[in-house]
Amino acid sequence: MTLYQLKLNELRNTIYDNESQINTVIFIRNYIETHFEENLILDYLTQMQPVSKYHLLRLFKKYYGQTPRQYLIDKRIEKAKVYLENGMSVTETCFAVGFEGLGSFSALFKTKTGKTPSTFRKEQLSRSKLN
Repeated sequence: MTLYQLKLNELRNTIYDNESQINTVIFIRNYIETHFEENLILDYLTQMQPVSKYHLLRLFKKYYGQTPRQYLIDKRIEKAKVYLENGMSVTETCFAVGFEGLGSFSALFKTKTGKTPSTFRKEQLSRSKLN
């Protein structure tokens, strides 16, 4: 082995200390990306991968800087913005992205964006009329 290969392997082992952990969190993240509108709870996610829910929380936070729940909420808000920009009503958007109640959706949307969903929708629709 060359010095370059040795250093590369050393670096790989430092950064990717456990490939199965990385594969687990990538799988869970991808699952959340494609199933964000479903009722995803931690127990359900850990049934898909052989890992305890507490270990999954630690791993996900280690690699993505937030818990799976926080990631799910961010994904839902991101998708809600797209739906609202395209003219979908606030109520339809709320249920389309997987929230169970309009109150919690509106509160989280305002916390994440600084605007209520209806204000955001109105602004986006008025911008699209100007263009």
